[in-house]
Parts: sequence; structure tokens; C-alpha cells
Amino acid sequence: MSVMTPVSAQIGEHRNTFAVGGNAGYILSNVGFVPTVAQGLHGGPTAGFSWRYTCEKYFSTICSIYGEVNYASIGWKENIVDINDTKVVDATTGNPQEYSRTINYVQVPVMAHLAWGKENRGLNFFVNAGPQFGYYLSESSSYNFDLNQEIERIKNGTSQRSSSIYAQDTMQVKNKLDYGIAAGLGLEYSVPKVGHFMLTARYYYGLGNIYGSRKRDAFSKSNHGNIVIKATYLIDL
Repeated sequence: MSVMTPVSAQIGEHRNTFAVGGNAGYILSNVGFVPTVAQGLHGGPTAGFSWRYTCEKYFSTICSIYGEVNYASIGWKENIVDINDTKVVDATTGNPQEYSRTINYVQVPVMAHLAWGKENRGLNFFVNAGPQFGYYLSESSSYNFDLNQEIERIKNGTSQRSSSIYAQDTMQVKNKLDYGIAAGLGLEYSVPKVGHFMLTARYYYGLGNIYGSRKRDAFSKSNHGNIVIKATYLIDL
């Protein structure tokens, strides 16, 4: 008679490492308006606190939860052109019209963080994805023309602009809470007893609108879109 001996294989290796640190970077942003508002990319800084809890190594995948609490300066920058796609020159100043809106937020992304490569010494590659929440702090507008006069020209049909949409230039943010999905990838270099150095590229797609979206409102959609490039330093506790 043969005896069956149970054999167990260890698939995951438990981890219990908590790291904290800081991050800083740059955000290129716009707002997805419907009806469409022609835009370039608004540039602004971001910086804040970072943390990571590493819980397991599953085969070759290092599994963690990663989060941040950041100050972020985002918004939109308009591309003001005529029907020939040429920049509109202001009659008073003689300069091309420019308009941008800066909106400052506290942003809190919480993401799954999966890495492959060296864990404690050397280089690894990672991806992360998860929800992000933001809370409005303040906003400001920058423009180089008489806004009220230009709105009157749009209303009476004498403006050179190809677009007659102007509501976004005077409206303040209505919905203070922002939320959406963030996903990114990056590289991390680890040095024992020194820390972890990370370089990340990330995209955020807002699922909420900054303005009202009912039929009587000016826009049916007004969500944030952010491209984020940042450097992060973490040290294990």
C-alpha cells in the first residue's frame, strides 16, 4: 500500500514593510468641456507626502499599496483662434489673446503598486493604478484682454473668435470634490539603508465635473485630465 504525502508549495512570500517620504513634480492639465473649448495644456507644480505598504511578493511580482497626499495646481489654457485657425489679436493691446484658469487642489491617490525587478538593492519597473480624490482649495484666472468687452463682442457677433463659447471664462468651480482614476508606470532604484528613488509618469482621468451638468447648465461635461511627471523618495520605517 502506498501512502500519499501532501505537498504544499509556497506561492506568495509575505512582506510587512512600510515606507514614507515625499514627492514633487509637474502636471500638464486640461478640462474636457462639452461643448468643446479649444485648449493647449496648462502647466503647474505638484508636491506632497508619499507612503507605501509592501505586503507580498507573488512569484516575481512585488505587491504594494501606494498613496499620496498632494498639493496640485491644475486647470486649463485656452487656444483662442479665428476661423482660419490663427490666433486672435486683441484690438486694444495688439497682442494675441490668452486665457488660462488655475485651480488648486489637495489630491489623494490610493493605488495598487506592482513591481518587477530588484526589491531592496537595484532597479525595478512598476505600474500603479487606483482611485484618486481631490478637494478644491482656490482658483484664479489670467488673461491679457478686456474680458467684458470680448464677451460683448461675442454676443453681438463682432468677435474674431471661431468659437462663441465663453461661459467657462467667468464661472467659478461649482463642485468642490473631484474624483477619478489614476494610472501610471515608472522606475525605482533602491539603496539599502538610504532609501528608494522613484520616477513616475501618470495619467488621471476625472469622472466628476467641475461645473453643473444639467440641461440648463452651460456644459454637459467638464472633467479634469492630468499628465503627471514626478520624482519620489521613500525610506523604510
